Amino acid sequence: MHVTKRFFAMNALALLLSLVVTALAVLVFVASYTKLFGREADIHEWKRVFEARTGISEIKREALTLEFERLLEQPYQHTLSDRVKALGAHAIVLKNREVLFATGPFSAMDIEKSLLLTAGEPNQDTLELDGKTYMFDRAAYKLPSGEDGLLLLLAPVKPQTDFYWVVGLFTAGFFILVFMLMNLWVSYSFSRGIILPMTRLRSAAAKISEGDLDFGIAEEGEDEVRELCRTLEFMRLKLKESVYWQQKYDENRTFLVSSISHDLKTPVTSIKGYIEGIIDGVAKTPEKMTEYLETARNKAVLVNTMIDDLLLYSKLDLNQLPYHFEKSDLAGYFEDCVADYAYEYRQAGISLELINELKQPATVFMDRERLRRVIQNILDNAAKYADKANGKVAIILRETRTTAIVEIRDNGQGIPEKELPYIFDRFYRVEASRTNTDGSGLGLAIAKQIVEGHGGSIWARSDAGEGTRIMISLNKA
Repeated sequence: MHVTKRFFAMNALALLLSLVVTALAVLVFVASYTKLFGREADIHEWKRVFEARTGISEIKREALTLEFERLLEQPYQHTLSDRVKALGAHAIVLKNREVLFATGPFSAMDIEKSLLLTAGEPNQDTLELDGKTYMFDRAAYKLPSGEDGLLLLLAPVKPQTDFYWVVGLFTAGFFILVFMLMNLWVSYSFSRGIILPMTRLRSAAAKISEGDLDFGIAEEGEDEVRELCRTLEFMRLKLKESVYWQQKYDENRTFLVSSISHDLKTPVTSIKGYIEGIIDGVAKTPEKMTEYLETARNKAVLVNTMIDDLLLYSKLDLNQLPYHFEKSDLAGYFEDCVADYAYEYRQAGISLELINELKQPATVFMDRERLRRVIQNILDNAAKYADKANGKVAIILRETRTTAIVEIRDNGQGIPEKELPYIFDRFYRVEASRTNTDGSGLGLAIAKQIVEGHGGSIWARSDAGEGTRIMISLNKA
């Protein structure tokens, strides 16, 4: 329900509840009042009034069955006098406005006033005479002579004005009190459901405008306000994410620029030195010049590789590189990898073998091209650090119930234990000096990013003098 409709509905409900509660309270009040302040007296008064009304109505009905002259007979007048006296009432017989018989001491003015008032509204049944209230009834006759005859019956009643005033004041006061309480309840409900949440939203918007995004916006209030809270919280999270990635991008760019500048300086300096040697005539023979140019070319290739690695790592770090996963057989994939590197390893005098310890074919979802970059980086490092005299590198395939494990092992000098936690960091090298390097320092960092992009993990184990083992865990398809 919209806030406007809800507001009107709650106000209507408050009014209805106020009326119902007031009615119940008046009933309880009347019962208590009559019990405490003369319940029996009031009952007797109402009973007497009821009996008087019934009695004078019966007298009127009987009188209308008689001739007017019968009303002037003394026996009937005695009977009439006794009956009205028993009711506490009075009877007056008139002919052409002249009093012929009366049971009470009424003045001519009172009688004239009675005639005027009783001839008025047909629904009127009481009149005031000399400060007293009378209930009346009348029987009119049309005489053969053309004259008017009239029997007027008057019964005094005691009006309950004090009681009515008390009940009226109680009803009005109680209704106003209950209605005010109901309105306070409506105001409190809307304050809690709309005003307070809107105040908190205003504070939250002010914090966001100041760049403070480290807080949460609770979903509270009525439907529309709750939706607004949810939307603003979603916006805050998106802004925080955007700021996070912007800061990470800036930090990444700053770090990469400073690091790559350091690493690029060595090959660029070498290229510059060899070109200057050619220009200055140091390389005088064709053989020497060819040697200088070949060295400069190799350094330029290294610079190009470093730049490519830098761009690839930046895209991976910012999740800007898409993956194209496909279901692949693990053993078949690594058989292709071994075949691709077999010639290169033979030229370097290093043996490369695949050891399949899988009990049954294992399939994983992989981006074949990206994962090939991981294997390339690891195999390049393994070839670089393998034993120079009798180099051996093995790729071992294993499995658990839910994952496939790839281990790439070499027989090099190994990595000191204290260095292992850092080898997957960007630009980290085990060597103490980075002045003579032929890599970008991003190979294993790129491998880690790609493996984690596959939902897997990569880690290293090494023993000094016994080689290094790089393990990759991938989820089975």
